[in-house]
Amino acid sequence: MTLAAESPPTTEPKSAPRKGRWIDNWEPENEEFWEKTGKPIARRNLIFSIFAEHLGFSIWVLWSVVVLNLSNAGFGGGTPFAPSELFWLTALPNLVGSALRIPYTFAVPKFGGRVWTAISAALLLIPTTALAAMVHFDFVRNQSHDTQFTIMLVIAALAGVGGGNFSSSMANISFFYPEKRKGLALGLNAAGGNLGVAVVQLLTPLVIIVGVPFAIAKNPVHPVHLAYAGIMWIPFIVAAMVCAWFFMDSLSMAKADTKSYATCLKQSQTWVMSILYIGTFGSFIGFSFALPLVIKLTFPEFLAQNPFIGTYLAGLGFLGALIGSFTRPFGGWLSDRVGGAKVTLWVFIAMAGFTMLAMYGVNQRSFPIFFSSYMVIFALSGAGNGSTYRMIPVIFGALGRKEVAEKGGDKDAVLLSFKRQAAAVIGIAGAIGAFGGFLIQQIFRLASVPVSAAVNSAKTVEAKAAAAAANADWSTSALGIFIAAYVVFAGMTWFFYLRKSTETSRVQSLAYAGV
Repeated sequence: MTLAAESPPTTEPKSAPRKGRWIDNWEPENEEFWEKTGKPIARRNLIFSIFAEHLGFSIWVLWSVVVLNLSNAGFGGGTPFAPSELFWLTALPNLVGSALRIPYTFAVPKFGGRVWTAISAALLLIPTTALAAMVHFDFVRNQSHDTQFTIMLVIAALAGVGGGNFSSSMANISFFYPEKRKGLALGLNAAGGNLGVAVVQLLTPLVIIVGVPFAIAKNPVHPVHLAYAGIMWIPFIVAAMVCAWFFMDSLSMAKADTKSYATCLKQSQTWVMSILYIGTFGSFIGFSFALPLVIKLTFPEFLAQNPFIGTYLAGLGFLGALIGSFTRPFGGWLSDRVGGAKVTLWVFIAMAGFTMLAMYGVNQRSFPIFFSSYMVIFALSGAGNGSTYRMIPVIFGALGRKEVAEKGGDKDAVLLSFKRQAAAVIGIAGAIGAFGGFLIQQIFRLASVPVSAAVNSAKTVEAKAAAAAANADWSTSALGIFIAAYVVFAGMTWFFYLRKSTETSRVQSLAYAGV
């Protein structure tokens, strides 16, 4: 598909010899073009982009459910996987997905949004098929414990391809929409992807237990159809590939802006905002991966007393991701009214407070206190995702105006340069923030080492259960680190963006407040 370049622009796409649904003329800032031609095309591409990105997030966090059922599926070589090993199996896809976000951003200009969306969706077939094959065939089960773990690390790492989809999807959609409408479009795209975390943690436990009577499934050890955890997504992945190929478009004007990436790396604000995004999105994705396993290891008595929750709902872990997905747009909306820095500051302060409450819940052996605290933390992290992403364009807009005021030059050119830098920072912060999820899981993993050692050294099943119960507060050391980190993030937000002791911070603070 091609839009011919005329003046004034045409309002209907015209055919051209170029193949592959390419659009060569795209003018979203032209109101007439947008209303008559651009809007329906952009909306169609947004819908199928959300679908593909949603699946990407789902596959990315799939192993957060898989690890809960490895023993029931007969893996471990006679020795159940230790908590520290299980945390590696959820952390590795997080790490791979974080690393892929940068190259995925540049894939859209190289291949086109339509083709790359289809390719990135097709790549999801690799981890799902590998998981199904691992379970269906007995080759892995026949290996030693250590060999099984090594093979699983490789298969889990493959799920990381789903983590890169966010960056390419957001980059692609940003080209379709005019500036004043990008916020809503990108917010819907991001929220639709984030919801994939909740969907996979809600549906997968239900699917893998299909056909197993509840009287059997409620037992701590029960049969599961773990291969279904991979198979169930394959039809949807194929549908996403087909929809992308036949209904999406590629824009010729979507060019890779490597200069802006190189320039923004020299800006200190790039690194400050990337670190703050570790605290918001890193918390969201890190806890999304880890919470079901943390609940299983910390409150086994609660899950034993409530087998429906433990067996069918993965310890209710999906609720956190669901809540965080819905509060993300709220964070952006509130930032428009009171300032992104203020929202981000109070998000971090509140996250520190509710993490303290979660620690209290662990010490008191109160699942309701722990769980409700974490639901608030998820809500706060989602709002923080919205507020930090809102801060980035405002920060770089303020820096651009400041440079014009101090150095002069072509105002429009300078502001455009900083606008492009802001877009690049969003991609960089997204990758670094996702890496924060890996750090969270590593902190949990290290905290679990003592209980893993105690359980492994016990000789009988009863002794192992007693060792686990004696170390049930293992997660409090990790929670203490998170509290300290949120205090540091809050301090950074205040120091760089809200204090008024320097001219730079004064200018920036006014900008963040919407002045």
